[in-house]
Amino acid sequence: MAQFSYVGRDKSGKKRTGSILGLSKREAVMKLKEKGIAVMDVQEVKQSFLNKEISFGKQVKSQPFAIFLRQFATLLRAGVSVVDATNILSAQTESKILKKVLADVEEELRQGNPLSIAMSKHRAVFPPMVINMAAAGEASGGLDETLDQLATYYEKQHYTKQKIVSAMMYPMIVGVVAVFVVIFLLAKVVPTFAAMLQDAGGELPGITLFVLGASDFVQKFWWLLSLLAILTIIGIYFIRRNKSSKYYFDYVVLKVPVFGKLLQKSALARMTRTLSSLFSSSVPILQALSIVEKVVENEVVAKVIRESRDALETGQRLTEPMKKHWIFPPLVTQMISIGEETGSLDEMLAKVADFYEKEVETGTDRLKSLIEPLMIVFLASIVGTIVISIIVPMFEVYKTIG
Repeated sequence: MAQFSYVGRDKSGKKRTGSILGLSKREAVMKLKEKGIAVMDVQEVKQSFLNKEISFGKQVKSQPFAIFLRQFATLLRAGVSVVDATNILSAQTESKILKKVLADVEEELRQGNPLSIAMSKHRAVFPPMVINMAAAGEASGGLDETLDQLATYYEKQHYTKQKIVSAMMYPMIVGVVAVFVVIFLLAKVVPTFAAMLQDAGGELPGITLFVLGASDFVQKFWWLLSLLAILTIIGIYFIRRNKSSKYYFDYVVLKVPVFGKLLQKSALARMTRTLSSLFSSSVPILQALSIVEKVVENEVVAKVIRESRDALETGQRLTEPMKKHWIFPPLVTQMISIGEETGSLDEMLAKVADFYEKEVETGTDRLKSLIEPLMIVFLASIVGTIVISIIVPMFEVYKTIG
């Protein structure tokens, strides 16, 4: 749903200006004609810092959002009106953001606006996919079924995302712990033995000289290491904010051994699940591709989706750009081609999504079982090296004394 500004004249000939919401420019013009306004000019209002809804990152998490959608669908199926269902959910939800937004949505509904229009005024909470599917559900008279589909979609997305996070969290935590342990040993433990080893005289082993040098560096330049860590985090944040740099960042991440394959499958599962949900709700294919491009969260996949949309506009098949790119395995392109030929594209995409969601689940479980012993060995090796570098010359000192 987009916002359009218009200039026109009413039946009395008086000039009218304002804004109106619609899925397309054509729909906005049709709505204005129904209101008795002769349209002179209609332009889409691009979102900017001044007119977009500012949420400061306050979004409803996928799990409570899925629960909200499921409850909404259940109430509608039970015969509760959309207005009353919104009022009930606003009163019982634990999310402060959702409570406030639903109160505004209820007010819009009482003024006679459709649910999709009311949602479109809170894009920070209701993404384009939800707004467009709600509009399609309203048009077909199956809003409860559409909300159920959306609830299932968000539940699956939450589950898949949690599997990825749990697989990657363990090595990250162990890695951070390893860094702090090494810094502590080099900054506090090693210096206490350094003076003793140097006073004892004799030639120190190479491993001991290396550790003593590292300890001296950490003590002198700890501020530089802290600064580099902060700059790295800030750099990654800004790289991911820019579409061009994010493409190369995502490309490199997808090429990382083991983890790259897992993230590729996760992105493909998200893409196919989203497309399947949109197609099953009769959202136009070009509009569906535009939505998927924004929600897929991987710029490499998003770039191919843009190319597929352009290919469709020029009369080519949806899969043409996908077949030329390494990120789309033959399974995906073949299933989409079969769906196009048989008219069951939503079903084929759902099967692909089921397959890759299972692959992600199996892959994360296998990865966790492999990573745990590897990370333990990694941490033990680092700490062991530092300990050995101290113990070996200490034995030499004791032999000399003896």
